[in-house]
Amino acid sequence: MQDWVDRIRQGERRKVARAISWIENGDERREPLLKALFPYTGKACLIGVTGAPGAGKSTLVDELVSQARKRGKKVGVIAVDPTSPFTGGALLGDRVRMTRHALDAGVYIRSMGTRGHLGGLARAAKEATRVLDAAGMDVIFIETVGVGQSEIDIMHLADTVALVLTPGSGDAVQVFKAGIMETADLFVINKADMDGTKKLVHDVEEMLHLAKSEASWHPPICETISKDGRGMEELWTELTSHLAYLKESGEWETRRFARLRREVQEIMGEELSRRLQEHVKDPAFQRDLDEVQAREQVPHEVARRWLARLAVEGGDTP
Repeated sequence: MQDWVDRIRQGERRKVARAISWIENGDERREPLLKALFPYTGKACLIGVTGAPGAGKSTLVDELVSQARKRGKKVGVIAVDPTSPFTGGALLGDRVRMTRHALDAGVYIRSMGTRGHLGGLARAAKEATRVLDAAGMDVIFIETVGVGQSEIDIMHLADTVALVLTPGSGDAVQVFKAGIMETADLFVINKADMDGTKKLVHDVEEMLHLAKSEASWHPPICETISKDGRGMEELWTELTSHLAYLKESGEWETRRFARLRREVQEIMGEELSRRLQEHVKDPAFQRDLDEVQAREQVPHEVARRWLARLAVEGGDTP
């Protein structure tokens, strides 16, 4: 395993690709590898790019990669696409839109299918960013599959989240429902050469004013035309300004600790769920359910008893 770690840290592309495939496929070598790589992670800046399908996220990320490379940064891209119902892989394959970076040794692009996972991200995306982090990437862009009102997982992964909007895509008020607005550290009005740009900018400003918070960072609004690169220098400046703010304010460490805590809790929940599912097959559990249905037992008592059984079986210490 140490040989794999060394070669990934050297940026060997085949090893990086194979490691991410292990993660996606739940290979038994996944956990030992991630454990070995973990001490070498935590250095890369993670930038999330989210927004509705058709907002031009892929073209925008392509331009941002160019901005980063102009400044000598090594760049990773995790592009999350819908899953093909036939192959289980990424349906759209955003690498098609980023072919000009294909031969650049300083850029690694990986498309990932959601594989049915809600939230706009592939379940394996978080662990894939760790592989790229350990491989020496300075900046990692995570492009979501297309955000909806409940698909805001990107805020639990990225240091900076850019929400991409386009003129004429509908009422901006609808976009800001269910917490989507709170996920954004900056707003990108892409395709700003279209009619309705000024109105959309005004609507975003109004919503930001109404949702005024006590935080010292106020999300800027950037207008871009990613197809010809206009506004990209300004967008890059705002992204780096936010990353600088995070580090200067101490929010960088606060956010990262909160994300690690959430990750540990999610893993605990998944393991608990898996063990509970095993008990569901126990005939004794079915008998208890029958008694609940007959009103001979109370659901809360049955649940607590089986949870206590899990605790005994698992022991008091890890």
